[in-house]
Amino acid sequence: MKSFSGKTLRWEWVDGIVELTLDHAPANEIGTAMLAELEKFVTALGALTPQTSVCIIASARKSVFSAGGDLRELYASAAAVSANERPGGVRAFLERVHAVLNAIDAAPFVTIAAVHGACLGGGLELALACDIMIADKMARFAFPELRLGFIPGFGGIPRLKRDLGNAFIRDLLFTGRTVSAARAQAVGLVAQLAGEGEALRIARSTAAQIIKYDAVTRAAAKKFIKPIPYEELRSEIDLFCELFTRPAVMDALKKFVLDTGSMPYLP
Repeated sequence: MKSFSGKTLRWEWVDGIVELTLDHAPANEIGTAMLAELEKFVTALGALTPQTSVCIIASARKSVFSAGGDLRELYASAAAVSANERPGGVRAFLERVHAVLNAIDAAPFVTIAAVHGACLGGGLELALACDIMIADKMARFAFPELRLGFIPGFGGIPRLKRDLGNAFIRDLLFTGRTVSAARAQAVGLVAQLAGEGEALRIARSTAAQIIKYDAVTRAAAKKFIKPIPYEELRSEIDLFCELFTRPAVMDALKKFVLDTGSMPYLP
């Protein structure tokens, strides 16, 4: 399937480059609808892989790459079952998310996240699964999960530990504050800084350079320099589910859901 247009995202394959565009109002939240279409995308990659050199992931939403997990849906699904049943439902969802992001992480072609606007929580975790992050100078990054009583659950901490120093990771995690694109580049999170509105253009230019080189060598190099921390990723799911059982988490999620502000996902 070389092209697809769904309710939350779309993709198109042209001349060895596939562009995946997130487009789910209001802020590209990753809930069951987007996850189902991401699973469809990963399945399609099996057939596209021999012909694909680069995948670019971008957003069609004006001011956001992705605000992360769909917390309203998470609260509604958790509130609909008993406290004893909640961890099982959350674990099943997280395992599906991890399967998708692990597939993107391990793809034998190069993956590029073209980021603009807010890139928070699960949105940042999606970008971290990519090989290269190119960010608009106005992009902002954050892990606000601790204020809700849990940790990032889509693989964020193990992937950050793979790529960056602990000082930055702890600051990002423990404060929940947003980080500018300039600082993200300075610490090595962002590979290239683009002008406002230019991230996708720079990503396409980078893809055009990447596609010149031998695919077998590129795949071997990627596997060598980017090991996937599978054991830590599984431990992350366990810890998330353990923390999620606490009443304080439901209280925090309820407060989030009742927030009438325009951007309640921002720290």
